[in-house]
Amino acid sequence: MTETQTTVERQRAVSNREQTSDREESEDQQLCPECGGRLESDTEHGETICTECGLVVEEDEIDRGPEWRAFDAAEKDSKSRVGAPTTKMMHDDGLSTNIGWQDKDAYGNTLSSSQREKMQRLRTWNERFRTRDSKERNLKQALGEIDRMASALGLPEDIRETASVIYRRALDEDLLPGRSIEGVSTASVYAAARQTGTPRSIDEVAQVSRIDEMEFKRTYRYIVRELNLEIQPADPVQYVGRFASELDLSDESEQRARELLRTAKEEGLHSGKSPVGLAAAAVYAAPLLCNEEITQSQVSEVTDISEVTIRNRYKELLEAKGVTAV
Repeated sequence: MTETQTTVERQRAVSNREQTSDREESEDQQLCPECGGRLESDTEHGETICTECGLVVEEDEIDRGPEWRAFDAAEKDSKSRVGAPTTKMMHDDGLSTNIGWQDKDAYGNTLSSSQREKMQRLRTWNERFRTRDSKERNLKQALGEIDRMASALGLPEDIRETASVIYRRALDEDLLPGRSIEGVSTASVYAAARQTGTPRSIDEVAQVSRIDEMEFKRTYRYIVRELNLEIQPADPVQYVGRFASELDLSDESEQRARELLRTAKEEGLHSGKSPVGLAAAAVYAAPLLCNEEITQSQVSEVTDISEVTIRNRYKELLEAKGVTAV
């Protein structure tokens, strides 16, 4: 072994001993020096005490919490002076000030008529200052539309954030001329739902949108193409959980529906078929195979798929599985 290798080995051994010593000291600090019990920090009295024998190990500690007390969540929110985290769901990332709509002062007393007029003028000017140019006004309107549609579709917070980012990209790359704000907003919501694995059907999105379905489809294809969004084809299995929940199906039926769709995919039945239609047929066929009662009209009402389509896809699913139609 060379001299250099010997030196490296010595340094490594010293480093290991130091780490072991630091770890042992850290463990010793967490134990009571008298009885070896667990130590706990009492922030109210600024002390570190042993939970076993009650020994006060440290006192007069610095209280790093707020100087005020709160006894419920509402009081905590009202006293907190820390703002919400930044979010892409607001045109200014949530950094601006918003004047509340209540005509009351800090003590909850109603404002006089002159004070109410003053507050209304302040709100007006505050809104004008929050949107400095046409781009910010556009973004503010679009993000409000995205939030409205996402709420109507029951989409979670992360999908709303993703839709907001997609719209911002479209705005930055100057893709809006010739297209409506509502159209690009609708396309952003649909693309975000597809990207995050929580898809909604085109019909569902079109129902909550303020534009017609043809414009929505055309704008969606344009946005996906120009922004090079990576969106995989919708998998019918992704719809099963939501449909099964709304139809109140058993876990056995839901699992059987997923098996039917997996078998159909292996047989190539997905090609050229609507994923929502296949999912609707699966949640209709599965309960019947599990001896549970369900009707085509119930499934049609929940999935917004016609009974004719459900019957056709239902037969194809059972044939792919090698089961005789019930």
